[in-house]
Amino acid sequence: MNDESKKRAILHQDGLCRCPWPGFDPAYLAYHDQEWGVVERDSRALYEKLVLDGFQAGLSWIAILRKRDNFRNAFDGFDPLKIAAYDQVKIESLMQDAGIVRNRAKITGAVASARAYLEIEAAQGFSNYLWGFVDGRPIVNQFRTLAEVPAATPLSEKLSKDLKRRGLKFCGPTIIYAFMQAVGMVNDHLVECWRHQACQS
Repeated sequence: MNDESKKRAILHQDGLCRCPWPGFDPAYLAYHDQEWGVVERDSRALYEKLVLDGFQAGLSWIAILRKRDNFRNAFDGFDPLKIAAYDQVKIESLMQDAGIVRNRAKITGAVASARAYLEIEAAQGFSNYLWGFVDGRPIVNQFRTLAEVPAATPLSEKLSKDLKRRGLKFCGPTIIYAFMQAVGMVNDHLVECWRHQACQS
């Protein structure tokens, strides 16, 4: 298999073509098939994904995915109201939790982001705010290889800048584009992948 073919959708033994990035890892494939690119409009769930994408910075998504249940337990089910109230004692306890990524800047960033989230949620709804950047409808791309998929776009840069202005942390343009792909704001399943049409419809 040459490098070019690796970038295209892969035909699996179950007869389905899939994006190449999950490889053949069962957990990664389940995430690809059931979650990635599915439209998410629940504000709390969007906050959770944004925080987890922030924790991913410098790491792989599969590393975070494998720890996701640990994160959910450690961070009170990603309840922004509870996280916004975290004090230094709670932060220190999280720094001792081997089940999550023990990065102080990312942990305190989750707290700052929760406080910013609560302001946005009260003013207009966090989901409404995010989806307003794409006029409420997913952007459907028609990429055939991974090489065509951008790491960031002018839109992710615009959203990143606004999130930072509002006080959210670990939300650079690349993180935000990955977030937009994951929550269905952008459909970047390759066109030959069976999930492309499924997510579109």
